[in-house]
Amino acid sequence: MAENFSINNNGVKKQKQFVHDMLMFELPKLTRTLINGNRFYSTPDGKKYPSITTVVGFHKKQNILAWRRRVGEEEANRISRESASRGTKIHTMCENYLKNKPDYTDGHEDEHISMFNQFQSAVDRINNIKCQEMSLYSDQLAVAGTVDCIAEFDGKLSVIDFKTKRREIKPEWAEDHFMQCAGYGTMWEEHTKLPIEQLVVLVTTATGNCQIFIEDKDSYKNIRVPQLQSLINEFNSANN
Repeated sequence: MAENFSINNNGVKKQKQFVHDMLMFELPKLTRTLINGNRFYSTPDGKKYPSITTVVGFHKKQNILAWRRRVGEEEANRISRESASRGTKIHTMCENYLKNKPDYTDGHEDEHISMFNQFQSAVDRINNIKCQEMSLYSDQLAVAGTVDCIAEFDGKLSVIDFKTKRREIKPEWAEDHFMQCAGYGTMWEEHTKLPIEQLVVLVTTATGNCQIFIEDKDSYKNIRVPQLQSLINEFNSANN
């Protein structure tokens, strides 16, 4: 069990407890489907919108294919499987930790627990959680997806994305993540009318580092949303 506890006045270990300030109304339920190999979400009124992960990743397809040719298919498959497994396990720990579950590390490997612990102090800056792993969509952008977390981070309502990486990333490498967060923010605001104040990307790496990237509302609205709209247009042009 990881040592993510405080000590109370009696000297007893006590796990941090997060406040869940959930909405008093339900967000729309979405279903997932594949169309020509791409993930889409079906909305309650029958619209089909592409996954924001698919859209943001679309413009990098050629780079990924070039990387696979460079390292070889077998090695590329190994790295991809390892990265996907690591990401899923650390996301699960993060989700359960935020849900105040005391056994959030049970069944996980020491390597993954260590990676969670690296950014646990950053995760502890989250509170007043609105939603976790929630599917959302935007009619304005015609896109959908599943957000990691919407909550306060340092007291500001934020879209929060948890990322696992093999090594540290440069700030400019987080741009795709911020575009994705901007999409979630737009989806959230359409359905709740509650304004997002900032975008937060928390990164933990296999090399032992934690990185925190934050962009304010001005960047979110005036830079990331237009960038995302361009990617959506590019994706739609190539797939219609």
